[in-house]
Amino acid sequence: MIVKSFEVNKIDPFKNNLILFYGQNEGLKDENILKLSSKFQNIIKYHEREILENQHLFFEGIFSGSLFDEDKFVIISQATDKIVKIIETLIEKKEKIKKIAILLNANTLEKRSKLRSIFEKNLLCVPFYIDNNETLFKFTETFLKQKKINISPLNINFLINKCNGDRRNLKNELHKIEMFCLNKRNIKDEELQKLVCLSENKNISELIDCCLVKDEKNTINILNDNIFNNDDSILITRTFLNKLKKIHKLILSYQKNKNLNETIRNAKPPIFWRDKPIVEKQIRTWKPDLIEKLIIDINEIELQIKKNNTNSINLISDFILNTAT
Repeated sequence: MIVKSFEVNKIDPFKNNLILFYGQNEGLKDENILKLSSKFQNIIKYHEREILENQHLFFEGIFSGSLFDEDKFVIISQATDKIVKIIETLIEKKEKIKKIAILLNANTLEKRSKLRSIFEKNLLCVPFYIDNNETLFKFTETFLKQKKINISPLNINFLINKCNGDRRNLKNELHKIEMFCLNKRNIKDEELQKLVCLSENKNISELIDCCLVKDEKNTINILNDNIFNNDDSILITRTFLNKLKKIHKLILSYQKNKNLNETIRNAKPPIFWRDKPIVEKQIRTWKPDLIEKLIIDINEIELQIKKNNTNSINLISDFILNTAT
């Protein structure tokens, strides 16, 4: 059954406990996931990969009841057709998971997607389409009116363009403006331009750093918490490639001087002291030939992304998770 995104508030997750959200509007999905999950005391987050690699533990936890003594809301991020068999098993044994609501959060799913087909025919499926400038303008206007903050229509359009039409990024910037205007109701043009600075680069950098020290747990956590979309995939690949080239250069230097402190100290551009521990670990973790292979692989991923943008975030996410293990 297909439910419109504006009708999500009509969904009763206690009665319809297998739900699929899909589409590129991550901001709107976030809002509606929050609404549904607020009805539960316990929320559990999985990345699809975690379940696929530990299916026995996942099913054992659900069907034994040992991990689900109370009502729980399970969110499975980055869902794809790979999880279809698991969903079919859950459907067959639906009576055993009455106290569990399971929501799959997927990116773009084509019409031929098996996962999408199952939910459209037998369960609940909610597509989330990208906002246009008109809906984002109304969303921003309503938010600012509620907070009694005065911003010109020109600056509202500036905000929307700066956030690349992404509702999630827009909400982050609006909350920054709200905090900035706690003791006033107007914001100057130059203040707004300085204030609006998106945080994706920091999150992406942290994601790649965790990946390159083989910290699988935190890599998965960052992917779950941020739910990057297809538009982020090129930025992720470019950031990944730049980091690989820097590490490769540092590893070669370390092999020559055999002194890690000297390698870090002489690095150009300089390595900030706060980043030193993780860079040291990355140098110790990798060999030049393996880094060279990753550079070739990430270039290939970028080519695939350019050819198949609708599946790009899954391509780069799989690459990151494979690298982190």
